[in-house]
Parts: sequence; structure tokens; C-alpha cells
Amino acid sequence: MGRKYESIEELRRKKKLLQGEISDLENLLTFKNTKESLSAFTNGLSDQYLQEKIDEDGDEKVVLRKDVIAKQLTSEVKDLLISKNTAVGIASSAFKGGNITDGLVKLGITALVGNYAKKNMKSSNWKKKLIGAALIYLAPIALKYVRKKMEVYQKNKSVSSLEQLI
Repeated sequence: MGRKYESIEELRRKKKLLQGEISDLENLLTFKNTKESLSAFTNGLSDQYLQEKIDEDGDEKVVLRKDVIAKQLTSEVKDLLISKNTAVGIASSAFKGGNITDGLVKLGITALVGNYAKKNMKSSNWKKKLIGAALIYLAPIALKYVRKKMEVYQKNKSVSSLEQLI
């Protein structure tokens, strides 16, 4: 069955090590230490936003660090406003290929599909509910496919027009 063990004692040590690993994983999955469990699930992303504190009863609690969240949020909003409101930011986004129009088109399509799907999901008819669920799950895949095909078509069209020029 794989590796042969030299003695029963070696097998018992291996069993004890595996049981220890399993109990560590069980502790992690049962959120006995909430901060450590969330850190493992988010690959350390949540570490900067969580802090362990001891309350009046002496129990450990995990609380959100509102100062870090607020600082990061304000810096992100500030960067967004500076890049969008200045003439340099608008000019650079215009030269990048019309990111503003792409974003508006994507937002519009998402809103239309989302509203139609929501309307169908609220319907009492099971067929409409099925269509709504299909839209929710299949529309992003279909839109990605159409977008890729449009990009390939546009690329081929520009290459053929360049060939005609040459």
C-alpha cells in the first residue's frame, strides 16, 4: 500500500502526528480563534482589518479596525476623484481607448440584464424564474464570449484595412 514502515512504533508516531494536524485543522475550521481562521481563509487579507480585544468579562473578541478601513477608503476615494476630475486624468483616460465609454456600456448592459432577471425571478411562473436564473448565471459567460468575438472581428478588420492601405 505504498510505504512500508520499519516498526509499529514508527506507525504510531505517524498516526499521532496526523491526529495533531487534523485537530489543528478542526480548530481552524470551527473558528475557535476567529482572527486566525479568517486569516487562513482569506490568505492574510483580513489581518489588517481585524484586531483581537479582551472585553470586560475577560473574553477575547475580534473587532474591526475602523481606523484602517476609513483610512484606506478615503485614500481610494481621493485617488479616484483626483484621477477622474483633473484634466490630465480625463485626457489620459481618453487616450487609453475610451475606458469611460466602455465602462458606461458595461454598466448599462449589466443594469438591463440585472433588472430583467430580477423581474423574472419575482414572477410566480416557474418558466420565468428559470429564465431569470439562467440570465444570472449564463449572461456573464455569453457577454464575455461575444466580447471576445467582437475583439477578434475588430482586430481582423483593422488588419485587413491596413493590408489594403499597403
